[in-house]
Amino acid sequence: MTDADDRRVRKAIQGVQFPADKETLVAYAEAREAEPRTLRALRALPNRDYGSGDEVADAVPQRPEHTRGG
Repeated sequence: MTDADDRRVRKAIQGVQFPADKETLVAYAEAREAEPRTLRALRALPNRDYGSGDEVADAVPQRPEHTRGG
């Protein structure tokens, strides 16, 4: 994930109530009309609960645009 991707993910989930699971994060970003690339990154997250935006950013795969599904 690039620095720009990191900023986009953080912006898309800004204001979300933590802890939050992957489904909550994706739904929140969708409601905020996040960019498709950002949504792909969030959909590529492992299924688990996240305690902060830092945890989310750290968990996003380095190349989420190359993942399949979601």
